[in-house]
Amino acid sequence: MTKINNQDENQEAQTPLQRVICLLHKYKLVEGFVNLQEKPDQALTQSPVQKQNLAELQCLLDKLHPADIAYVLEALPLEDRLLIWNMVKAEHDGEVLLEASDAIRETLITDMGNTELVAAAEQLDADEIADLAPDLPQDVLEDVLWALPITEREQLRAAMSFPEDAVGALMDFDVITIREDVRLEVVLRYLRRLDELPDHTDQLFVVDRDEHLKGVLLVSRLLVSDPETQVAAVMTKEMVKLHPNDNAQQATYAFERYDLVSASVVDVDDKLLGRVTVNAVIDFIREKAENEALNLAGLSEEEDLFAPVLKSVKNRWFWLAVNLVTAFIASRVIGVFEDSIEKLVALAALMPIIAGIGGNSGNQTITMIVRALALGQINTDSAWKLIAKELGVSAVNGLMWGGIVGLFTFIIYQNASLGLVMTAAMILNLLLAALLGVLIPLTLSKCGRDPAIGSSVMITAVTDSGGFFIFLGLATIFLL
Repeated sequence: MTKINNQDENQEAQTPLQRVICLLHKYKLVEGFVNLQEKPDQALTQSPVQKQNLAELQCLLDKLHPADIAYVLEALPLEDRLLIWNMVKAEHDGEVLLEASDAIRETLITDMGNTELVAAAEQLDADEIADLAPDLPQDVLEDVLWALPITEREQLRAAMSFPEDAVGALMDFDVITIREDVRLEVVLRYLRRLDELPDHTDQLFVVDRDEHLKGVLLVSRLLVSDPETQVAAVMTKEMVKLHPNDNAQQATYAFERYDLVSASVVDVDDKLLGRVTVNAVIDFIREKAENEALNLAGLSEEEDLFAPVLKSVKNRWFWLAVNLVTAFIASRVIGVFEDSIEKLVALAALMPIIAGIGGNSGNQTITMIVRALALGQINTDSAWKLIAKELGVSAVNGLMWGGIVGLFTFIIYQNASLGLVMTAAMILNLLLAALLGVLIPLTLSKCGRDPAIGSSVMITAVTDSGGFFIFLGLATIFLL
């Protein structure tokens, strides 16, 4: 009995992914044994053990949340992923596709027929279908549109009309509206007739007969107020209003600043269009952070861990090519000073220090500027102040760390002039890194490009070539 209990506890301690992998391993062991036989045993393939393995796997998948299923699928190689995907219940297909990353979603959609895709999309709300729309085949999307009621069809068309970085793309049409001239008791009766409240309902939207937003009634206020009170007496007119064309990034800051759970979306005439909820905001923030991390590394898009080799190469080649070009430039800078390096071999050992510290400092500056641009904290006047501030920081760091590096250089090589050249080169390269660390993302932003894309690669290239040129140039002038 103790042994069985311990086994149950071990299974409970495993994550869903570990349990799926364990059950898959058991299933594939039997499959592999059958395939090794000259004459596969049909009875073994359909044995109670194999059926038990599949039943356990099916039972586990049926209990998992769609987000957990999506996570499991992302961690599996393509063959295992499709095996698990085909075991997911059809009624969960749409939700799993929503939760999966773009790269994984593509492989799942490719494995599905048009009928399956239409059925999966029909389970979702209009705003959720809009999230899937860019990945769906055109004929599937048309079938989905015609299968929707007219109201939802118009909502879907509206949601698809907004760019992905606009508030309209995050908008949820599932809202509860009430009138200001009714009693709270009437509102409570109305809510009780609903099967369930829309997710993240913390407030009800008070509108007039033309759907113009007049205020909001907090659910917490509704529950504690006298049922005989009219809505107008307890509603609040102080609220956050978003517009569908607003920048989604700015909307996320409003949620953070005011601790919002939901916020209304209105048109120019204050007519209620829908709402934005905190779960949509969190998803947007996560996707934005992931994209920025990929862009800083020079990746053009999110990549499936188990994607085909050629597809991964296509995703990565551009900035590697840029890096190669900049490396050749750096090598030519070094080549110009070959005679100097031959005369003073210590220069070859010290060059990487200057370039490495410059690159690190430049990346720190770029990270700060990219974040400030995302927050909308930089304008023309503040840009010059930022440049001056970053140059000041780099000058202090250059004097401090350049002095330390110069001292160690003197101790190691017993050459005071070489130590001074190291200090001067460190200061100048850090100043160069600070200047370009501000100018590169600002220039990209001014040109309408994402300031995070490739900034890290560009600053490293400049500080490498610039650092080599500054250090070797100073050494040639003052030491040789």
